[in-house]
Amino acid sequence: MRFMFITGAFLLLLLTSDIDAKSISKRHVRRDWLIVPDSIGYYLYEAVNYVSPSAGKVMVDIFESHLVQSIRSFLIKETSQLNVHAENLYNKLYALWQNKEHRNIDSEN
Repeated sequence: MRFMFITGAFLLLLLTSDIDAKSISKRHVRRDWLIVPDSIGYYLYEAVNYVSPSAGKVMVDIFESHLVQSIRSFLIKETSQLNVHAENLYNKLYALWQNKEHRNIDSEN
């Protein structure tokens, strides 16, 4: 059970954003899919830091390591590309739907 908690905490930390206040206040403008893990990781950090500031420091040190940051930047890059593709698909489907509705209205008149 303890191993599962540590593993889960590490994975959440892997996906969380910077712990500083600037990144927290800018969450509402971000469009990538890592917002949910970011929020969970931040609240986990806040809880751990409240109980034990030294454990919170260890979590921040792990997060700031080069390996974690490079993995996180890769995930952000890939999910932002997926987000662009999903938006393009949505726009194409919406345009197709609008064309179909206009054709139906024109054929009824």
